[in-house]
Amino acid sequence: MIVLVTDYGMEGPYLGQVLAVLYEYAPGVQVVNLFANAPTYDPRATAYLLAAYRHGFPKNSVFLCVVDPGVGSHSHAPVVVQVDEQWFVGPGNGIFNAVMKHGGSGRAWTITWRPEVI
Repeated sequence: MIVLVTDYGMEGPYLGQVLAVLYEYAPGVQVVNLFANAPTYDPRATAYLLAAYRHGFPKNSVFLCVVDPGVGSHSHAPVVVQVDEQWFVGPGNGIFNAVMKHGGSGRAWTITWRPEVI
């Protein structure tokens, strides 16, 4: 299961574009839009929501989280975090701090690979 947490809102193309890519590259995987209206440009506030709501999702869920004022820039390298058999992917801007603090054992990796064309 892939769980989306963004501040994109329901209006505009961004959420639809993310869903289209997920359906193309992960066909058959259930996608849940948990928050499309997370606190705008506020990864710290979103971190607490994420830590509270993640418990309702099964093991091996992948939370794709994008709440970042600098999205698309090189300001925050993307990270992968594993806590309590759940996975979290998003910018390294503190959005996963509460999950790491309040969760069980956890690990984190920085994604250094960048595609030639975004």
